[in-house]
This record gives sequence, structure tokens and C-alpha cells, in this order.
Amino acid sequence: MNKIICTVIFVLTHFSFCCLSFADENRKLIINGDLEMVTRLAAPQDSPLDEIRSGWTFRIKETQDLEMDDFDNPAFIFIDQGIELWEKKEGDKACASCHGNIASMKGLRAELPRWNNKKNELYTMEEYINDCRHERMGLDKWKWSESKMTAMTSLISLQSRGMAVNVKIDGPVSQSFELGKKIYYTRVGQLDMSCANCHEDYYDVMIRADHLSQGQINGFPTYRLKNAKMNSIHGRFKGCMKNIRATPYKEGSDEFKALELFVSSRGQGLSVESPSVRN
Repeated sequence: MNKIICTVIFVLTHFSFCCLSFADENRKLIINGDLEMVTRLAAPQDSPLDEIRSGWTFRIKETQDLEMDDFDNPAFIFIDQGIELWEKKEGDKACASCHGNIASMKGLRAELPRWNNKKNELYTMEEYINDCRHERMGLDKWKWSESKMTAMTSLISLQSRGMAVNVKIDGPVSQSFELGKKIYYTRVGQLDMSCANCHEDYYDVMIRADHLSQGQINGFPTYRLKNAKMNSIHGRFKGCMKNIRATPYKEGSDEFKALELFVSSRGQGLSVESPSVRN
């Protein structure tokens, strides 16, 4: 019965709003007048999608505008915080003490999550940061979505802006990839829905005031106008699960890390946009 109700809601919503246009979906994302992003791609042959599209293409013009100019982009308040954290010595070390200029992190965001041979597990950016803090600097780990962590992940991600998402899904990460895929397509919660219901079956449809996207994460960490802060990938996963009245996995769990890998792979070739701006 829940499946029928949800389908009816989506269909009615679609026919109520299909004639409205809230974004220029064909607009080019060019940041600061010179850095052009890849926001649309032909879908690979085995994809259930007709086309791969960044979440930017689903936003209204005013939101799109914010991401096109770093001076207007509210995320850069948090980028500045990340720079301070990068250079700040805690004890006798700062991030810069070992890694030098933040530009040394270029390319990292584009290939994460990835397999960590030393730890023998799938690793995210947050885990690399906490390893440095705990094992090399002797400091407490940051929580997954706390402001210091998202400021740092935003700063590091910025170094890869414009690069193509390029995560590996074979080899030692293949088992995690399959777990992430299973989670993505499994219906859960009181609404009996999966990630795919919104982001594959009904993307580009209005549900209440939200224009559903494909759920691509190439722009994360992202500044959301809804909560005026930087939002982590796992924080968004958690929010989605709550929206369908399901019990979320823990941020940093094997399940969410696997889901991050699978969802990243759906956007292969899209440009890293972080720090992006979304609703």
C-alpha cells in the first residue's frame, strides 16, 4: 500500500508542476568568468539514466548565480576558516607543516573515496584528515560533520575544482561498491522508498517546493541555503533517510562509505564543483 501511495503522490506532483520551469537547465556553469564546469554528460551504456546531470542544473537562476562567482558564493566564508585551520599550529604542528601549500591536495577530491592499502579498507577524505590529526599530530579527531571538518574538506575539495570525478570501483573496493549499490536500490523506512525512487525514477520532477535532482555528489561539501552551512556527503545521506522515515546509518559507517562510493561512480566525468551552492 505504501508503494502505491508514494507513486500516486509523485505522479500527481509531476502533473501539477511539469509545465513550470525553475532553472535554465542548459545554462553553462562558468566560475569567475573563466573556469567552465562539466555539468551534463551522455550517460554510459549501462546507466539507468538518459543523461548525467549535476545538481546545479536543477537549481533556480538565483542559486546558480551564487556558485558562478566566488565573491558571491557564501561557502567561501568557510573556505577562509579552512585556510586558518590548515595554517594553525596545534601543539607543534599544522597541516601545512607536513603538506606545505594547500595546492598540494589537488586531485584528491576527484578520486575519493578510495582504497587505503595501509588500513586495508575504503577511505574517505574525513578519515584521512582524522588520521593526520590523531596519528601524526596527537590531536582529537573531528566529528564527521562538525564545522571544522566541513571547512577543511571544503578547502581541500576546492583544490580539485574543475577536475573530473574519477573514482575506482574495481579491485579491492568492488565489494564496497556492490554494498553501496544494494543500499541505493533497497526500499527502506515507513515510506518504503529507495534512493533510486527519487534520483532515478522521478528526478526533474517537483515534489512540494523541491526540484528533484539526480542526487549527484560532485558538488559536496556543499553550502545549502536551507541551513546556511557546509554540508557533508554523509550528512546529506542521513537527511535523505530521515525524510523517508528510515533509521539512518551512522556517519562514517561502512554502509555510508559504500554508498558514497556508489553515488560518486554515478557522476563519473562530472566536474568537481565544491564548494557548490544548493537549496
